[in-house]
Amino acid sequence: MTHEPANNDHEVEAKYRVNDLQKLITELARRQVVFTEPSLQDDQAYAPADWSYGMSKVGVPFARLRTQKGRHVFTVKKPIDNEMACLEHECVILDRHAMHAALVAMGWVPTVRIVKQRRTGDWDGATVCVDVVDGLGAFVEVERVVSSQHSGEQVQHGLDSMVRSLGVPVLRVVDTLSSPGFDGELVSWFSGVW
Repeated sequence: MTHEPANNDHEVEAKYRVNDLQKLITELARRQVVFTEPSLQDDQAYAPADWSYGMSKVGVPFARLRTQKGRHVFTVKKPIDNEMACLEHECVILDRHAMHAALVAMGWVPTVRIVKQRRTGDWDGATVCVDVVDGLGAFVEVERVVSSQHSGEQVQHGLDSMVRSLGVPVLRVVDTLSSPGFDGELVSWFSGVW
């Protein structure tokens, strides 16, 4: 994220599958995007026990445990306009296994585990993430943290225009990796709401 959200801010994302990762990186470099070194992220997603695939995600909180470079982060996202425009709260935790047990005890259900290599950079006031997901390939995500007074869908339209301006063939992904149906199997995207 470009900055930490305030209580009334929400994170708005646009995500895409990318076939030509090198061309994407080259075009972003032409726009002065400097990426971090790739870093392994191990994400476990959770949903409320009374939620199931096919139900709307808007207004429903979802959780994630992420481990990156030995650091564990607990995140809750609640979709507002759609599942790529969410209120988000997160904090560092010391013990991933204990937090997993606590989530299960509170009635949360593990949904999908995603392991990926992620590089991040800043692009015109947005955060850009390039992910290589184990078993699924390359993806790009562009996100902004905005006041809840902004329309998530309008912000997504602007993010989509940014990505399309690169001239790199991409496939827009509107679901999350925790949704059934990505390539006829597991999921369709992961970092927004899982």
